[in-house]
Amino acid sequence: MLEPGDDAPAITLTDHRGETATVDPTAAGHTVVYFYPRADTPGCTAEACGFRDEWDAFEDADIAVVGISDDPVEDLEPFAEEYDLPFTLLSDPDGAVSSAYDSYGEKSMFGNTFDGVFRNTYVIDDEGTVVLAYEGVSPEDHAVEILDDIRALDG
Repeated sequence: MLEPGDDAPAITLTDHRGETATVDPTAAGHTVVYFYPRADTPGCTAEACGFRDEWDAFEDADIAVVGISDDPVEDLEPFAEEYDLPFTLLSDPDGAVSSAYDSYGEKSMFGNTFDGVFRNTYVIDDEGTVVLAYEGVSPEDHAVEILDDIRALDG
């Protein structure tokens, strides 16, 4: 797990529209990079909708939000459209970026072992430094938790 004070690894992936996107931490006061296991599943939908529902507060506070999973791009576009997500979703099919953020590895479900994305979140400042890190987050109210923690950072 990356820790506050670590340099955030660079992110260039394909977004839910099929376009190459690079996350630029200097474009906002803070950037939330959240990793989620699978689009359109109950927990991931709750988490994404939490960010959507708090979107005005994120914009008012100059906070960008990016969601990353190992879903193929063709699964991300309908997810973003169905739930009217106002932020970018990125596809990391080989887990390279997720791995750089210590958010990808071996998982187990129903007796099967496989590689996948862990539900972790990082907040990056405008200089590209991790300022907050959340491991194994609960998707419910996570967006509000992040807003509160960033407000506390900013004093």
